Amino acid sequence: MTDPIPAPALGEPYLLTPGPLTTSCPVKQAMLRDWGSWDGDFRAMTQDMRDRLLAMLGNGANDFDCVPMQGSGTFSVEAMLGSFIPKDGKVLVLANGAYGLRSAQTLAYLGRDYVLLDKGDYLPPRGGEVARILADDPAITHVVAIHCETSSGILNPVEEISRATYAAGRKLLIDSMSAFGAIPLEVSQIRFEALVSSANKCIEGVPGFGFVIARKSELEAAKGNSHSLSLDIHAQWAHMNKTGQWRFTPPTHVLAAFLEALRSHEAEGGVAARGGRYANNRDVMVTGMRELGFETLLKDRWLSPIIVTFFCPASPAFDFDRFYGLMKGKGFIIYPGKLTVAESFRIGCIGQLDSNVMRQVVAAAAESLSELGVYSAAPPESALIERAKLAA
Repeated sequence: MTDPIPAPALGEPYLLTPGPLTTSCPVKQAMLRDWGSWDGDFRAMTQDMRDRLLAMLGNGANDFDCVPMQGSGTFSVEAMLGSFIPKDGKVLVLANGAYGLRSAQTLAYLGRDYVLLDKGDYLPPRGGEVARILADDPAITHVVAIHCETSSGILNPVEEISRATYAAGRKLLIDSMSAFGAIPLEVSQIRFEALVSSANKCIEGVPGFGFVIARKSELEAAKGNSHSLSLDIHAQWAHMNKTGQWRFTPPTHVLAAFLEALRSHEAEGGVAARGGRYANNRDVMVTGMRELGFETLLKDRWLSPIIVTFFCPASPAFDFDRFYGLMKGKGFIIYPGKLTVAESFRIGCIGQLDSNVMRQVVAAAAESLSELGVYSAAPPESALIERAKLAA
């Protein structure tokens, strides 16, 4: 992308979060019209959106279909788990942060049997571990993996997880909430039964619905599995294919914005270009923050281009709430930490951001530290020792 990202409209701050995120003016403007949910024009918009999302799968996409679901991304994750895992199924949940643990919690609510591999905050689940667990427990039917775990910012190796899953004759479901659209997930390269993502992530739309992309054979087999009327993916899919309509009131304005975001995604150069911009954002920002003394939670090999977690400085003058307020006053909304082992905060790399913006972020962080009287952003030695121990 050659043109610089413009400042947000109306003096808004940049959202350095994993979604909602900073959107373009055309995306915002797309919501300034009302649409009839039963009207033919809106039905055509729905189909256009589904087709554009399927095209991101590359070769083999004809075996899949796309089913949008109202609500936040978590609604769609629950819909995927409740619809594709039969009531007598058993799931291996791969967790290394809050969102893997949330999938396990969801399965507990649904009454589905599961086992949990919890890798903590620092490390990804690896294919060898998956293979051993599946070999030891033939009752496991499905594996659930998080593509990008945004509580730490770790990018999980879904390709090797997929190989291990299918080598053992099991099925893989991927929560690609914060990765789809920026990290390749082509079905010719990575086998899976279904993935889930959301409008307000890497495609840079606004919140209001998620979507499930699944094999047609899995969609057909899902009939009768769901615990919920509104979260039944099979029912939504069958109704949408028969009528072109959503079963219940759709987020019309959100869909219009998402279509504009999809057009912009394509114009930028698709998944490769979007992911390249985000990776450059990460590299510029991480380099600058490290020059200030900040330390990343993760080793470089696991840093995603979506969001990065930093340890809080050891300085007694550092207070995150004050730091947050100072950064917001300079036009940047950052994200609190979500770790169990250390005080931290996160800075997102996605949305309408480019390297120029990320340099401004670093400058704002430097100014905020100075205003706090923090002269070194180095983390506590105990945090580094714990990182070394747990990431070994």
